[in-house]
Amino acid sequence: MPDCARDGDPDVKATMLLADAVQEAGGKLYVLGGGWSIRRGSGPFQMALAIKLEVPWTDANTPHQVVAELLTQDGPPAVMAGNPIKIEGKVEVGRPPGIPAGTALDAPMALNINGIQLDPGGYRWQLTVDDEVVAEASFLVMA
Repeated sequence: MPDCARDGDPDVKATMLLADAVQEAGGKLYVLGGGWSIRRGSGPFQMALAIKLEVPWTDANTPHQVVAELLTQDGPPAVMAGNPIKIEGKVEVGRPPGIPAGTALDAPMALNINGIQLDPGGYRWQLTVDDEVVAEASFLVMA
């Protein structure tokens, strides 16, 4: 994963895991069927992304644009029903009381995608935060 700097401060870091289902509760991720990289059958099926963002202390209370985009192995966006498969949103993390200054702030995210149908081939989820690639997760769909 790239580790870039903005004004001398580290950018948001991320960990992303493919799963069958994921839930966020109480600041924790609960993952079912996590860590796969091969899917047999083109669908429709359910898949999920378990994402843990690590926001620098200096970026607390600052909105961050988060985009998860499914790309084909050759690079172009994957499409379903003629539309690119993309999930977009904003994340803003506050500083909890009592934690030491400089502590990175966690922002867990659970993205569940239902009814996805993909042609056989290679794919990768690309996660960007503020237009910087912070994580990727590749997988293969087999007939």
